Amino acid sequence: MAPPVMLAACAGLLLLAAGRELAAWRPGRLESLFDSGARRRLAEAALELGIPARLSRAGLGSRVPTVAVMVSKLGAAVLGAIAGWLAAPAAPGRLSILVAAGLPAACFLAPDALLERRARTRRRALLASLPDALDLLAVGSASGRSPAAGFAEIARSGHGPLADELRIVVAELDCGEPLPTALGGLRERVPGGELASLAASIERSRTLGSPLADQLGRLATSLRRDQRRAVEESAARAAPKIQLVVALVLVPSVLLMIAAALIANADALLAGF
Repeated sequence: MAPPVMLAACAGLLLLAAGRELAAWRPGRLESLFDSGARRRLAEAALELGIPARLSRAGLGSRVPTVAVMVSKLGAAVLGAIAGWLAAPAAPGRLSILVAAGLPAACFLAPDALLERRARTRRRALLASLPDALDLLAVGSASGRSPAAGFAEIARSGHGPLADELRIVVAELDCGEPLPTALGGLRERVPGGELASLAASIERSRTLGSPLADQLGRLATSLRRDQRRAVEESAARAAPKIQLVVALVLVPSVLLMIAAALIANADALLAGF
């Protein structure tokens, strides 16, 4: 093995080991590796890159410090630079420049992509449980309970991303935050029209006195209809993919079996000619 390849492999193993150790550390211990100036610069860079918002959408705001994400981005960029340095000579022509510059940039953006993917998965799970939660809120409102009491009940007995978000809302309400402010924070953490409609229904009921149970029931029905439509559209998109697999995999394999049988018995088939 060539010395540069060995050095790159050793560097990659060291980076992976360092990342594992840093991931196992508590946030305070990780931040103690940097002085106040470095922490401030890392925090400013994280704000510019939108990392706190991504962590919040992914449900990791209280578990993963922004410093850890920045360190992982920088470590991935270094690893990508090493990989680009090794792969660039094998690329043809000017494509080597693109490989050498593109791999570090792609590795630097990889943690952001993983956070966004986790945020999308978490949002889908949250929206899947939202109609049932709206039904519970509607039943509680019809019996005279406040939305805050309904949130507390769902947060206490539920599980999943929606229950986690409602626990934050309940904690903010217990600390004296007004309900509109707590719902505004929920909308920022989970963007989309679904929770915005919930917040608008509660605010409309609070200011105008309109029945909240009917609004929540209609909203739950609308969300279930949208989810059913999304499932039907996904099933409709799956049919062409299945046909493509049949056309590109199954049909050629059957033709290869027939061709193999013909070749194996070619002497008997051509005996009369």
